[in-house]
Amino acid sequence: MTAHVVAGADGSPSSQAAVEWAADDAVRRGCALRIVHACEPWIYDLRLDTPPGFRDSMAEHCEEILEAAARLARERAPQLKVEAVLERGKTVDILRREAEDAEQLVLGGRGLGGFTGLLLGSVSLALAGRVATPVVIVKKARRQSRDEVVVGFDGSPGSEAAVAYAFEEAALRKARLQAIHTVQAPVLGPYAAAYAPLVDDSLEMEKRLAAEALVPWRERYPQVEVRQTVVIGHPVAVLCEASEAADLVVVGSRGLGALGSAVLGSVSHGVLHHAHCPVAVVRPGEQA
Repeated sequence: MTAHVVAGADGSPSSQAAVEWAADDAVRRGCALRIVHACEPWIYDLRLDTPPGFRDSMAEHCEEILEAAARLARERAPQLKVEAVLERGKTVDILRREAEDAEQLVLGGRGLGGFTGLLLGSVSLALAGRVATPVVIVKKARRQSRDEVVVGFDGSPGSEAAVAYAFEEAALRKARLQAIHTVQAPVLGPYAAAYAPLVDDSLEMEKRLAAEALVPWRERYPQVEVRQTVVIGHPVAVLCEASEAADLVVVGSRGLGALGSAVLGSVSHGVLHHAHCPVAVVRPGEQA
C-alpha cells in the first residue's frame, strides 16, 4: 500500500476536525488519506427483535458518515487522494490494524458515544501510545495557524522519538519549534535561601544537557527555527500553557518518571486531556 495517513471517522465534531487535520497533514507529507469508519458488530448481532429495516438503516447511516467525511476531506484538499473504507467490527481493533502500515493515525478527541463530561474518549485513550505509529488526537478545529510546534523532552527514549517527529512536523509546516524541558522544583527546608546557588547551578546544567540533546536534530533540520526552553515546573502545566500558542504539541508515550508497566505516562495522559491544540503521542523507536 502507498504511503498514507489514516483518520478515524464517526460523525462527531471532533472526528470532523480530525479528518480536516489529517487531510492537511497528508498534503504536507505528499501521501494519500485513508478514512476509516467502523460499523460496530452490535448493529448486526442484536438478538432482540428490531423494527423492520433497522439493520439496513443503521448500515446506511454508517455509509453516510463515511461519505460525509470523505467529502469533507476532498473539499479541504481537492488534490488529495482520498480512500474511504467501511469496516465491520470493534472500532479499536479496526483502527489498531489500520495503523500498522500508516504514516500516522489521526482521531477525534471524543466520539459520539460515552459520557458528555469526559475530556477524552475511550477510543483515543485505547490507541494513544499503544500502536507503533504516532497517534494524533484532535479535539476541535483551529482555523488560525500559529506556525509553532511544541515538543516536551526529558532525555528518555520516548521523548527522543517525540523530538524526531516534532522536527519533521515543524519542517513540513515551515513552523517554529519550541522544545520544552522541565525541571521539578526541589523540596527545600526552612533554609531554602542557602540552597539558591545549588538550584541555579542545577538549572544551568539542565540547560546545557538539553542543548546538547538537540544538536543532532538542529543539524539534521537546519531550516527549522528552534526555541529551547528549560523551566522549573510541572511538565503537564508547562506544556498545556505552551499549547495555547501552538498548532501541535508532541509528547512521548512514556517518560523517565513513568511506571515500567504503564503504556501511557502521566505527562502524556495529562497533556492529552488538557492541551488547547492537537496532541501527537509518539512511541519510542518509530522515528528514523
